[in-house]
Amino acid sequence: MIAVLIDMISIGLIIPVLPALVGVFTQSEAEQAWWYGAVAFAFGFANFIAAPILGGLSDRFGRRAILLVGFCGVALSFFATALASSLALLVLARFIGGAMQANAAVANAYVADITPPEQRARRFGMLGAMFGLGFILGPVMGGLLGSIDLHLPFYVAGTLAVLNALYGYFVLPESLPPAQRKPFSLRDANPVSALRRLAGFKGLRLLVTAVGLISLAQFTMHASWVLHNSFRFGWGPRENGWSLFAVGVMSVLVQGWLLKYFLRWFGPRRFAVIGLSSGAMAYLLWGMATEGWMMYAIIACNVLAFGATAAVQSQISAATDASAQGRTMGAVSALNSLMAALAPALGAPLLALVSHLPPQDWRVGAPLYFCAVLQGLAAFCALRYMTTHRAREAVATP
Repeated sequence: MIAVLIDMISIGLIIPVLPALVGVFTQSEAEQAWWYGAVAFAFGFANFIAAPILGGLSDRFGRRAILLVGFCGVALSFFATALASSLALLVLARFIGGAMQANAAVANAYVADITPPEQRARRFGMLGAMFGLGFILGPVMGGLLGSIDLHLPFYVAGTLAVLNALYGYFVLPESLPPAQRKPFSLRDANPVSALRRLAGFKGLRLLVTAVGLISLAQFTMHASWVLHNSFRFGWGPRENGWSLFAVGVMSVLVQGWLLKYFLRWFGPRRFAVIGLSSGAMAYLLWGMATEGWMMYAIIACNVLAFGATAAVQSQISAATDASAQGRTMGAVSALNSLMAALAPALGAPLLALVSHLPPQDWRVGAPLYFCAVLQGLAAFCALRYMTTHRAREAVATP
């Protein structure tokens, strides 16, 4: 959790300033949206390719070694981004960062290694809380540092990644015993095989589809949030940093504290449906918001959505053999990474199409309306899974 926290702070640092850094090399808002989409696509595509490879390598060599390699690679990518002198170099630097950031799959496998199946939903929620805490600290720091110099957050993020590698080397223990390790197969570790592995989970295809839709919605929002708020409200790095701070606070509150109560009251299946439905409504309202304060009000009301992903992910993890958690989490991460690659390719054109409109025009929220549709479809898949699973249980009960 500490390693993931440091990792997410370093990533959060660059979120409010990366679109502005892209803007240094572009001549218009539409061009900025297109090129930011290209930069985000490079990151997501590299992540998609690398996630199952790193997950499979962690099954063979252990989680700790692969996490350390990832931390070092992420540090390199941050420094390269800060020093980039052209859009081509910026895209290349983010491509490297995407490949190394695939260690998130290894972190999920690490949690699965040390957690009994019945506690994984809560533990994945705790890991999600570290992601949220990173988004509390990182974007605010990035926004403040970016208001001084756009390159400064990238140097600080690279330094934190180096510190994380040192922490991992001297403190972080190994979670996978040698007896549970499996040989590495590049054939099995390619992303297409990883996605086929997920599709092969009988009875879980609805949940896998839900994971893909959730991820596409989330990454489209991530790719659109800063520029949307800049176009709509005239926000800069500082204001966007504080808005992401609010998102992080809610994520930590829900996943670090409230999630265990939600799971107890509703159960993982029902809670997934409720949380995803709440998220769909929030996307719609964000797109319709005409004042900056409304974004904060919607964040505060969207409590249930922040724990839905953990509830879905725990059900997939519970269906996986203990010795293959790395490859399974790598496959889930590959699906997420595929969506991360597709999201900017979809969100950036939507932003570019509405960038010329007046700030108060309702169509400026087009990327967020798209997210609302995706999240609504994910809620429908979760509902179908819940009803079909109940029907199977009823048939199996004597």
